[in-house]
Amino acid sequence: MKVLLIKDVKSLGKTGEVKEVKDGYGKNFLIGKGFARHATPEILEQHAQDQVIVAAHLEKEVNFLKEIMKKLDKAEIIITKKLGQNGHLFGAVTKEEIAVALKDQHGIEIDKKHINEKSAIKTIGEHDLDFKLGHGIHATLHVDVQGE
Repeated sequence: MKVLLIKDVKSLGKTGEVKEVKDGYGKNFLIGKGFARHATPEILEQHAQDQVIVAAHLEKEVNFLKEIMKKLDKAEIIITKKLGQNGHLFGAVTKEEIAVALKDQHGIEIDKKHINEKSAIKTIGEHDLDFKLGHGIHATLHVDVQGE
């Protein structure tokens, strides 16, 4: 019997593959446990249509992320923090503060989880931050930290 895998099955295959299996294994285990569907022409056609929709959605998402990347690469934000007597910042500039400043100053809404900050910003001056937007797309944001 031929089955279309709808979940990854160890030692058999990955999602979306059509495999030839024994009838009992296919009916009782794979289909019974929800790992596969019987590979009829209608099921295979529906799967092909679903793949086209998923590919279009993925392309739309990648294009959107590339637009954000272009905006971030051109943008610069200014963050003002309190300074101590010795000229150092009280605390550090947090990812939350960066996300809020980016939204306030440029209208770009980014989740703070996308900020790939290797070390905390604890000094005044100019810093470049790396953003991981997903699908292998990275952007760099220029941050100017000023003291008050």
